[in-house]
Amino acid sequence: MPFIAHPAATGSEHQSVLTHLREVKVLAEALAEKFGYAQAGALIGFLHDFGKYSAAFQGYMDDIITLKQAHANPDLDEDIDSLARTVKGQKGTINHSTAGAQWLVNHLMQIAPVIFKEDSSLSQYCMVVVQGLALCIVSHHSGLINCLAEPSGGLLKRLKLGEEDSHLNECIQNADPEVLNEARKLAGYDFLKSAAQALKTSLSPYRSNKTEHDFYLGMFVKLWFSCLIDADRTNSADFETPGNEPARNTQADWHMACALLESKIAGFDTEGINQIRAAISANCQQKALGQQGIYSLTVPTGGGKNLASLRFALHHAKQHQLDRIIYVIPYTSIIEQNAQAVRDVFGDELGEQWVLEHHSNLEPEVQTWRTKLACENWDKPIVFTTMVQFLESLFGGGTRGVRRLHQLSKAVLIFDEIQTLPINCVHLFNNAVNFLTRHCHTTAVMCTATQPLLNKLPERVRPRGELALTGDNELTPDISKLYQALERVTVRNLVRPRGWDESELTALIAQQLESNTSCLVIVNTKHWAKALYHALNEHLAWSDGIFHLSTDMCAAHRKAKLDEIRSRLNDGLPTLCLSTALIEAGVDVDFNTVVRFLAGLDSIAQAAGRCNRHGRQQGMGEVLVVNPHKENLNMLADIKQGIAATKYILDADDFDEAKLLSPEYTTRYFDKYFYERCDEMGYPADTHGLTKGQSQLVDLLSSNEKNIEKSPIAIRQAFMAAGKAFKAINAPTQGVIVPHDNTAKTLISALLALDKRFDAAQYRTLLQQAQKYSVNVFTHKLKQLLDSEAAYPIAEGEPVYYLRNEHYSSEFGLSLEICGEQGFLGC
Repeated sequence: MPFIAHPAATGSEHQSVLTHLREVKVLAEALAEKFGYAQAGALIGFLHDFGKYSAAFQGYMDDIITLKQAHANPDLDEDIDSLARTVKGQKGTINHSTAGAQWLVNHLMQIAPVIFKEDSSLSQYCMVVVQGLALCIVSHHSGLINCLAEPSGGLLKRLKLGEEDSHLNECIQNADPEVLNEARKLAGYDFLKSAAQALKTSLSPYRSNKTEHDFYLGMFVKLWFSCLIDADRTNSADFETPGNEPARNTQADWHMACALLESKIAGFDTEGINQIRAAISANCQQKALGQQGIYSLTVPTGGGKNLASLRFALHHAKQHQLDRIIYVIPYTSIIEQNAQAVRDVFGDELGEQWVLEHHSNLEPEVQTWRTKLACENWDKPIVFTTMVQFLESLFGGGTRGVRRLHQLSKAVLIFDEIQTLPINCVHLFNNAVNFLTRHCHTTAVMCTATQPLLNKLPERVRPRGELALTGDNELTPDISKLYQALERVTVRNLVRPRGWDESELTALIAQQLESNTSCLVIVNTKHWAKALYHALNEHLAWSDGIFHLSTDMCAAHRKAKLDEIRSRLNDGLPTLCLSTALIEAGVDVDFNTVVRFLAGLDSIAQAAGRCNRHGRQQGMGEVLVVNPHKENLNMLADIKQGIAATKYILDADDFDEAKLLSPEYTTRYFDKYFYERCDEMGYPADTHGLTKGQSQLVDLLSSNEKNIEKSPIAIRQAFMAAGKAFKAINAPTQGVIVPHDNTAKTLISALLALDKRFDAAQYRTLLQQAQKYSVNVFTHKLKQLLDSEAAYPIAEGEPVYYLRNEHYSSEFGLSLEICGEQGFLGC
């Protein structure tokens, strides 16, 4: 009987270890080929589960087959531990991820000395290859572990495990002969020398800057790891649910895509403001024929940035035969509308095949086997995701996000509203994008109306990571002239020393609404949005045109509200909207006037883009900047710092109100903002448990000098410590599915009804459909909801939650208090 890697859910057609290793090898090899390390991918794919040849692991397979528990996860050591204790009363895990790494190191270290003698300059890189590939194998269930001296490390300890724990010799004796024969062919002299030489050639230009050089070494290891994780998870999912292959790896016909887009553009109106938009778009098409690298697209709000960036991306992908286009967007609230705009270009059928929306709010921090299989891996030609997901894929711990990392190679990355990048991620982001564009055949585009000067950091922090963006890579010709041509609003500085109280703001907004028919009010906190909504409902003689928007409402709810708002605006009906900042980035609404609470200058510019957006007013629209008398921003450090930098401009002796939205003032704003916060750019974090501690994640993931003394490990990164400390947003959130309408309630009921044996494909489909009906809540708020029995997990042990009916309001969304009809969903 063959050795079993995965038991069949039904019947006796189990997946053998030999079959699993061969199939993962082929998948990992193809993925790693994109950035030039196909054989490295093949090797770790072929050896990652070599430890499953042990009698201990096969005994576990027998147990779950006998107990008909094939739905259990045969790949997680924790699950193995739990089941083993249940079945046999034994302690400890069944280690199957060490034997392959030990075999690989033992074999390659017989070859390495020969290469050292031939070319000593390859020594470090040979060791990175040997230890890096071993690290991928031993870490393929935990996430990459630390490469430090013990006790904070892990790699050396794993490699030194004895036979009782690793079962290496037993596996060598039990393995199918072709496994060892093929492994020896893969792990030969030619492979090790060529891989080491490739690393040396790639990284030699950066040896003088240890931060860059060592950060890039770590990125190569992460890419190898990404290929292994995706190949392993994909093969496991395919065995459990055959027939997935046609839904993956859709090959893009960029020639057809470009033709469809150009046909669409040919039918556009080119009068008025559309003439300017057309010129920007045409320039992007021309520049798309240029070399790969990092570009900026600086366009005032309302200048057609989304279509222009798509035109560049499609023609650039065609020019360089790339695999995909990935849009990285700051907020989940605008992903759906941006993705739909692209689907509209391609038509319904092709659009669904090509375009993937990947949100983060229903992907739990702690993954179960269900959610691992259901996790998206960005395998469509055009992907829309969030900055949170992008950063988590690069820097998060575990195996969830890193699975997608390899998809960032051979791609066009469009960073929309790049000014929203968290300040603490600046160096990490810059180094990662520089790496991808230098070593992975990738192009990146920084899109915004207010470029954040990532390529012009304060001098003392530049060596830690500055974006390699050159001035001649701007996709917009003559930015200053363009801003003048697209000027559609005047900004009035109404900031007062004592601020505005609620009654004064109510009167000001009512006056603006009376004079201009429509008014948008953007505030910094949910408290102020609700307070003004209540006050204006009482103040105004009518209420059917008053709307409230916040992130406590699910995306489907906000979309319905925005559709109603747009309809009223198009019909010229009185319309007032009170919203948090969610409306100001990428939401296509066109109000006659905007009132914006004082914030960062980039936010004020975005708010201005919702006023007279399409230039339909005879004169200029008005944007009023005000400051409330009292505002609790204690938990909103970025907003507080943005306000301080904007006030620096407003209080300057040479302040000119008419120039507030100009590129000149944007540069002045970010100079001040970055100068004041440059010490935060390397991601300061508490990293307890390291040998000497470290204050910045950019150090942990590069030279890591405070934690590296005398160590035989060539890889210096504390991957696991950095991954545990990293959060793309300071206050992590978790998605809760809410009962907004009957469709949402039906989805919740379907999730609750899933059989324990679990249909991975159905689960994935239901979670995709539920994205638009979910609300992100902070950890402490989720605890309150669970403690008060306002929310429940959809299944025992499953970190996906749903909300009771009576805790969702048609006006304000999710509520800790009872606000609607009582009753339990799914009961």
